[in-house]
Amino acid sequence: MEFTVIDYSIFALLLVLSLAIGLFYALSGDRQRTVQEFLLASRNMGCFPLALSLLASFQSAVAILGAPAEIYHFGTEYWFLGCSYFLGLLIPAHIFIPIFYRLGITSTYEYLELRFNKTVRIFGTVTFIFQMVIYMGVVLYAPALALNAVTGFDLWSAVLTIGLVCTLYTTLGGLKAVIWTDVFQTLVMFAGQLAVIVVGAQRVGGMARVWHVAEQEGKISGIDLDPDPFKRHTFWTLAVGGVFMMLSLYGVNQAQVQRYLSARSELEAKLSCYAVFPCQQIVLCLSCLTGLVMFVYDREHPLAPTQGPISSDQLVLYFVMDVLQDLPGLPGLFIACLFSGSLSTISSAFNSLATVTMEDLIRPYFPGLSESRATLFSKLLAMGYGLLCLGMAYVSSMLGPVLQAAISIFGMVGGPLLGLFCLGMFFPCANSTGAVMGLLAGLAMAFWVGIGSLLSSTGAAGGSSLPNSTAVPPAGNLTTILATTLLTPTPAPQSPTGLQKFYSLSYMWYSAHNSTTVILVGLLVSLLTGPTPPAALDSRTVYPVLPRLLCCLPHKYQQWLCCGLGIPVQDDNHEDTTVKSKDLANGLTPPRPRQQKEEEGQGYIRAVTAPAYALEETAF
Repeated sequence: MEFTVIDYSIFALLLVLSLAIGLFYALSGDRQRTVQEFLLASRNMGCFPLALSLLASFQSAVAILGAPAEIYHFGTEYWFLGCSYFLGLLIPAHIFIPIFYRLGITSTYEYLELRFNKTVRIFGTVTFIFQMVIYMGVVLYAPALALNAVTGFDLWSAVLTIGLVCTLYTTLGGLKAVIWTDVFQTLVMFAGQLAVIVVGAQRVGGMARVWHVAEQEGKISGIDLDPDPFKRHTFWTLAVGGVFMMLSLYGVNQAQVQRYLSARSELEAKLSCYAVFPCQQIVLCLSCLTGLVMFVYDREHPLAPTQGPISSDQLVLYFVMDVLQDLPGLPGLFIACLFSGSLSTISSAFNSLATVTMEDLIRPYFPGLSESRATLFSKLLAMGYGLLCLGMAYVSSMLGPVLQAAISIFGMVGGPLLGLFCLGMFFPCANSTGAVMGLLAGLAMAFWVGIGSLLSSTGAAGGSSLPNSTAVPPAGNLTTILATTLLTPTPAPQSPTGLQKFYSLSYMWYSAHNSTTVILVGLLVSLLTGPTPPAALDSRTVYPVLPRLLCCLPHKYQQWLCCGLGIPVQDDNHEDTTVKSKDLANGLTPPRPRQQKEEEGQGYIRAVTAPAYALEETAF
């Protein structure tokens, strides 16, 4: 199984075109001379490139290798994860995007300072940096290692080439280059996966036969409505637990929020989020079909018959090289597809890390920093994180079994960060002390369950991997790229009890479990230390979700739920405005807007009401 000249040419073409896009944006427009252009693409992107970039950002090579292997081993039950995409994208579009976009921020963690204080912002930023630094090395090294084991493709040549090309176009072209290379790389990913499915199905007699054989062998799964949260995959685990994972990714992750903020209007940002839904469904279906075709093909043409046991991440590559070996160029197309996943995810990581470092850790302490120097530092930060990524890939190669824990640790961070943002947005009474203590409690719980389950299963199974950690990441889901996709699936331990039972919690519930811990601890500490006074709260940073959900309650109860902040009502023209709860309790009605002022270039109209009332911004 070796590459031909045509295969190498197609792979090289991917790298050259990606680099060319970076050079184009480095030499066009304002030539990345301002922070707004470099980090936010001048806030002028349309919904189509944003949607494909949002999809590509976490459609990593690990997901391309892992999802079909999940279907191959366990059947199509994993497809029910697609049910979580609806709420997982609808909630960000209607809650998170409006709040972030209207605040005009650059870093997601600026929100935490506006809602709480600078300390909470720093805690959130440091947690995110820790998460992404671990992620970068693994997502670069893992597919290169699998490729080397199957095809003999030189390991460190692949790592260095991908890392350096990605660093160059991210540093030179900024977010515009990252977004447009994501678009190109997404198309390559689709083409590579479709080629494998079409050729593989044709080799075994067509897709109808693939489905028939898979159904006979029990690979077409029904709906498992078992509510047991300790069962690895059920409908509820995937469809409900998956919502929290999607929210941690598409709701509050800097890499995705930065794309929303680069849209030319709030409406474009929302539309890009809507457009991700069908794209995610297509990606999930392609993964399922690849896994089914691979299963049927393996029955008739055993993969790697002379080899010993192969790991899940290598299984897809053995299949691809076997199916496409007689078609020069197609193996190269799939490898280009594989490394397109790595390029898109790593470049997103570089850009988002440079953004939070500049906006959260440098600019607040150097307010006099000129625009040109800030832009230069942002580029140097992107380059520095690129070199750090190569270093982390080398560290990953030296860790051995500890690599399993490293990937799991990355997955443990998404849930607590989601909980921190939800605490601020949905609970006006939460204060900064509660936010910090809630985040620390959520991280402690995440590490306890994650590491405890890994050690527990290793001891119980003589070094075998944790069943929950073998879960393959859903297409586009950062928080589950994590849980040791490099490992071969193993049976779950029999009848765990006590802490063993606690440690066997399905990995799909980790995000929900950890974010709930943050909210509960944060609320408890906030109530004990004194809720945030309404006068000290910026009304733009909260979304009164409970009054909206319980709109049939009397106004005095809605007032209590809003903690005196103000609740949304409608005026005679059915336009939303905001009234202070104390005024509503006194029987006052909201005034009509008496002045409208269009703010140039911002894409919204701000309705300015009487001074005693809040400002309401309504998107076009």
